[in-house]
Amino acid sequence: MFEEAQKAQELDHEETAEFVLELIQRIIVHHGLWFAEAKHQMGMEKALELLHTVTKKSYAIQMKHLAALLGFEMVGTVPEPLLKMAPEELKKLKERLAKNWLVNDGVWFQAIEFSESMNDAKRCNDSCWGQFSPYEASAIKKMLNLGEQPGLKGLKRALGFRVYESINEQSIVEESEESFVFQMNKCRVQNARNRKGLDDYPCKSGGLVEYTYFARAIDSRITTECIGCPPDDHPAEWFCAWRFSLKP
Repeated sequence: MFEEAQKAQELDHEETAEFVLELIQRIIVHHGLWFAEAKHQMGMEKALELLHTVTKKSYAIQMKHLAALLGFEMVGTVPEPLLKMAPEELKKLKERLAKNWLVNDGVWFQAIEFSESMNDAKRCNDSCWGQFSPYEASAIKKMLNLGEQPGLKGLKRALGFRVYESINEQSIVEESEESFVFQMNKCRVQNARNRKGLDDYPCKSGGLVEYTYFARAIDSRITTECIGCPPDDHPAEWFCAWRFSLKP
């Protein structure tokens, strides 16, 4: 592909289609780089504020032009073809996108592991969670209009809208007005390893970053305690468990 063309206008039909997909990738990466630089220059809090503003405005402009070009209507902020999908098919699409997110995560991990080392892959993984968890929490807070300090009630609701919720099985165990325990009962990654006869992936270091940063971004008063996470021993009913507390 692209062996003879000197510029994009010279691509044939199939090559142009492939180039269209490449342009989508460039938009995604460029969007992420803008956010990363805003964070570097102005800090996470301001960068997240800018990200929400930019995403809303950019999405509206892009979808307006795509709708006109491809011949579909927008119903509010949602493309009409999505609303016309059967409920079960739309649910399958949601789950497939969540699985694609996990696939992308795994491919990045293995690319660094095989190119460099397991230690480098885990280090990058943990650092990535340090960036993604606050973003995901912020996005969910905006989506659900949870407010600045929604407490444990807000955290419980937010945990139900993470990407993981669509592909894993999780539960909440009530403890008191000041704390609750979150359990990951079925984990797609760990279940796949178990089916292959492999030991649990030791994800505790990443989990400590992931859950601590997520809870803190939902409400800065919430503290996180790891009850157990691989390589820790754990009961059959969960792979990892986390206690979230908020002192009055």
